[in-house]
Amino acid sequence: MIVVRTTIGALSLALIAAAPSVAFAQLHPPEIRGLRGAPFPSMNPPPEVRSYGEGPEWNGKPPDGVQPLAVDMFTSKDFYKDRALWMDQRYWRCNAPRQIADMRSGGAGSSTADPRIGSNPPASARWGDCAMDWPRENIASPYRFKTAKEHYQALLADAKSRGGPTLHTYATMPKWDGVYGEYAPGGRRVWNYSRANQVPTLLSLLTPQYQQRMVRQIYHEGVDAAHQWSASYCWPEGFMRQWATGPKPSRIVVTPEVVLFMGSGSGNMWRVVHLGRDFPLGQDVSQWYGDTIGFWDGDALITRTANVQGWNQHSGWEWSDKLETVEILTPVRDAAGKFIGIDWETVIYDSEALVEPVRILWHRNYQQGWDTAERLGWVECTRPLYPVDGFATQVAPGQVIQYRVPDMLDRPWSKIWEEFFEKDMERPKEELNLGFK
Repeated sequence: MIVVRTTIGALSLALIAAAPSVAFAQLHPPEIRGLRGAPFPSMNPPPEVRSYGEGPEWNGKPPDGVQPLAVDMFTSKDFYKDRALWMDQRYWRCNAPRQIADMRSGGAGSSTADPRIGSNPPASARWGDCAMDWPRENIASPYRFKTAKEHYQALLADAKSRGGPTLHTYATMPKWDGVYGEYAPGGRRVWNYSRANQVPTLLSLLTPQYQQRMVRQIYHEGVDAAHQWSASYCWPEGFMRQWATGPKPSRIVVTPEVVLFMGSGSGNMWRVVHLGRDFPLGQDVSQWYGDTIGFWDGDALITRTANVQGWNQHSGWEWSDKLETVEILTPVRDAAGKFIGIDWETVIYDSEALVEPVRILWHRNYQQGWDTAERLGWVECTRPLYPVDGFATQVAPGQVIQYRVPDMLDRPWSKIWEEFFEKDMERPKEELNLGFK
């Protein structure tokens, strides 16, 4: 059964339909129970975790009623030894991961002009609001499936039960071609920006090895100001960055054979949905944005992506090359029936990194057609920064430096931290072999 919920004026309606319909408000896609469109328990997108207190008098001072730990991230010399404290929000001074990264994002060990780091970094770092956290149940997938393949096959079976999948022609295919922006009401953004959650909530979604990897990144960004951001070094941004500050699907092209998602920013993204196809689509070589197949269920586009290269996202969590997604894109119209954008639900499966699947729902606002849009730029990165003594540092033309060529399949960011910042730490040996170490 498909349940479509909408509100027109003061009148609330529940419509029972035989086929999917469009949504009439952003971030409320039509629900097919157990398969897609499940509502969120609380506000989506979520509000950001606030800083607690303003002004230098709050440097390092905990909120009223909060007893600080004897050792936290900002005073620790070895975060590996603190594993028993990682799940205590006080270890992070109740800051979200991106808050911590932004405190020290000036690069090269600088404290930046961000006042939250205080006058004696890192020990003077300010606290966040310990009462703010987006509930974990909003992030965990509400669906019963353990793998993307199983979920995708169930969605396909559901479409077939209603005479699908829909085989569109140029005359019937959804007219989604054009330019899109991100819907961020009140500045709120999806949880993968790492601004809405206490660190322990995000860690609880990860397997132990990936918890350690995320803690390692937050520590070196917040304590050492040693950000190893992909864009700094002209490294690929990676698949999950499209749901954060990386290049996003800002342009769409729809044909009966394929749907194209394109965008540029700190890098380029290029995703091709092969309609009516199955895997494999080519050689068994991981791709930065994976391989994607899909089908139409009426005017909803349903896709499965696999063969993704494992990588990292700053201020967030690493993923493995086992990551796969199921994505459901449904059109949204206003009360007059005008197309205003796409609700984009993504369920992420990664048996290596995640203890259970997670979900993101965002909305892409339709802005204009290709016929009136400015050209789509294509970014060619010319390396602006190099890791000098472990810090991303600008190097002038003609300057000679010592440089070690990184192994891009051996988590190069971690090698930098290990060499320059962890010589006196007791780092546990990683035992997982993910195909790229």
